[in-house]
Amino acid sequence: MNETNNFQQFENMHEEQLPVPKHQLHDWTHFAGLYAAEHVAATEFVIGATFVALGAKTMDIILGLLIGNILAVLSWTLITTPIAVETRLSLYTYLNKIAGDSMSKLYNWANILIFTVISAAMVTVSSTAVRFAFGIPAQLDWYPTNLWFVLIVLLVGIFVVFVAIYGFKAVSDFSGICAPWLFTMFACGAIVLMPALSLDVLGVTLPSGWADFVEIGNQSIWTGLNSDGEPGIGLVEVIGFGWAANTITHFGLIDMALLRFAKKKSYGLATSTGMLFGHYIAWIAAGIMGAGTAVILGKSIVQLDPGDVAFYALGWSGFVIVIVAGWTTAITNLYRAGLAAQAVYSNQSRRKTTMIVGAAMVMVACFPFVFSQILPLLTYAGLLVVPVGAIVFAEHQLFPKIGYTRYWSKFQDYKNSTPAVLSWILGLIFGFGLNMLDVMSFYYLFIPTWFFTILVYTFLAGRYGAKEKYPEGEKREQAYNLSVEKYHEKLAKEVSVTMKDTSTFTRSLKVIAYAALGITLFLAIKTLVASPDKATYILNRESFYQIGFVCTVVYFMTAYWAMHRGKSLNNE
Repeated sequence: MNETNNFQQFENMHEEQLPVPKHQLHDWTHFAGLYAAEHVAATEFVIGATFVALGAKTMDIILGLLIGNILAVLSWTLITTPIAVETRLSLYTYLNKIAGDSMSKLYNWANILIFTVISAAMVTVSSTAVRFAFGIPAQLDWYPTNLWFVLIVLLVGIFVVFVAIYGFKAVSDFSGICAPWLFTMFACGAIVLMPALSLDVLGVTLPSGWADFVEIGNQSIWTGLNSDGEPGIGLVEVIGFGWAANTITHFGLIDMALLRFAKKKSYGLATSTGMLFGHYIAWIAAGIMGAGTAVILGKSIVQLDPGDVAFYALGWSGFVIVIVAGWTTAITNLYRAGLAAQAVYSNQSRRKTTMIVGAAMVMVACFPFVFSQILPLLTYAGLLVVPVGAIVFAEHQLFPKIGYTRYWSKFQDYKNSTPAVLSWILGLIFGFGLNMLDVMSFYYLFIPTWFFTILVYTFLAGRYGAKEKYPEGEKREQAYNLSVEKYHEKLAKEVSVTMKDTSTFTRSLKVIAYAALGITLFLAIKTLVASPDKATYILNRESFYQIGFVCTVVYFMTAYWAMHRGKSLNNE
């Protein structure tokens, strides 16, 4: 009877409030696809231009972004994934477990705001492509000046909300289709516009080697001079930018929400598809595309929006890449915002909270200022959440090693939330104080802030009871975890075995899909290496635009058809 009552208790809870059961875990390919699609986003066009405007040098970009993104991958692997896999909880749920309602609700409200605005910015970016296609004027004010633009934002946003409300699996499926195509198109865009840059700098369509590529970079892309004509950022700043761009998700532990589904801790390395192939290649490719478009149009790269750059790099496929790249990032961030909202309103389902947050996101996306301010938002958002990541890291990883009791506040019935709240406040004062004093590069402020908050929280928690032992509380915790395991075992028996579609027709669809990508890449390379003069280059580029768009349509049709057949097999 007791076990039945326990199961009834779990059945009355939303699934996000319980650890992820074993039968719902995913292998590394899910995370490779998810991170690849999320981090090849429409903002890469903006960030690629930002490095140009900040005055980075070519070799600093090539080496600095490589080092910075490797450090980001290691941060996910060594900091985020171990906690996610050991707890199987999202950060929102776990923070509530260790610090109670007061701290977690404050934090979750902050995350609702952050991820709603980030998602809104992605929707706005996607809408710039549609705006360009239909000749709608660029939206340069903080408010919308065209009713058709608002309508486009509403349509794009509704799709994002629709996918996000169906949860992690839907996000992963959508990302898995988009990722290979996004990689291919970013690479193709850079390849196709390289002859335009080479003609402008060297007077020939094809660089003869690495030295020529560096020369083109130094003269036309990453010149070492910022938009004011002064010496720009160096290697250290580029490394910091690459590492700090995602502090909100790795040091800040937000990605526990995604990585709690990982079978192994080593799957944190799957984030490399997003960092090394996504950020690294996409940022470099976006810089080349932006500079090439600027040469073609005779404008400065900072005067271009993603729609301009994408069209001149990829033709009609460029419209698709801006839309899809914005969607994949918007969907994942809206999923996170929905989780945070569900943690605040625990009596509501995640789908309902995601729908409500999504409605707010669509309204915010109608105002172009969210896109123009996305980079400051990302950097400050990272500094905002890093202290909370430090608190959770200290509680989970450090406390058992120094003899403190994990979940001590829970065992006190959350009578003392002061250590967590005060540590977060002091961490924010410390981090933003260092920024005001300008004692070090802004991109590295998350590191001393993280360590400072760990020390403060450890000290305060010790004063408020973490040093004490709670044998009865620990016994109840063990019994609860055992009951959860038994409940999950019960659920696993009710789950049907997933069958893999190995039919010849489905395999043929996949072959056609990847052949379409191969043809697209071949045409891009042909545009680079088989264009001895400007006239031939323009002809080859037009051919790439036309056939490449057909290949894009073929890819999405066949890739989706193959995925749908696999799902239908398991739904029969």
